[in-house]
Amino acid sequence: MNASKTDETVVTDESAQTDASAEALEGVDERDREHAGGPDREPAADHDETYADEADEADDDAGPTPAAGVGAGAAAVVSAALGLAALTGTWMGKVASERETLIGQIKAQGGTPAQQISEIYGDAWHTTALVNGVFAVLALITAVVVLTRPERPAWVRAVAVAGAVLGGIGLFLSAGMYFDLFLSLPTAG
Repeated sequence: MNASKTDETVVTDESAQTDASAEALEGVDERDREHAGGPDREPAADHDETYADEADEADDDAGPTPAAGVGAGAAAVVSAALGLAALTGTWMGKVASERETLIGQIKAQGGTPAQQISEIYGDAWHTTALVNGVFAVLALITAVVVLTRPERPAWVRAVAVAGAVLGGIGLFLSAGMYFDLFLSLPTAG
């Protein structure tokens, strides 16, 4: 019998606590009651969902997230770097040029002076121009890809345009070097 009396006391204590909290919340308006943990807890969830929906709509109106422009920005910088490399030359171009010089020295040992000039200097010069031209074309392609993408920040477009200009100048100079338009090979006297 003692056990049932204890259960009734527990039930009575819980209902007394509920009554006391309801009396304490009588003077509080509905919004404060929702946040205070009162009996009308479900409308607070609806209230929070409404604000969450409004926040989502505000995020959609804000445009692309900053992370979306990171790839385009990186590609624009790469384009500018490739364009600069096309103008100044690269380590790869220097190695290819030296290789052609060595091959030319081996081939031209018994040749005429014109053949020696062509084999030793001309092939190395043209190889350098070819490697620089490849870097210029890569700069142009990368810049065009970045510029054709919609809704890019102004700085990304500016850097991509700079990469395209540097690539275009590099391509022009490389073609001039390759076809001996600016400087011709020396002639044997």
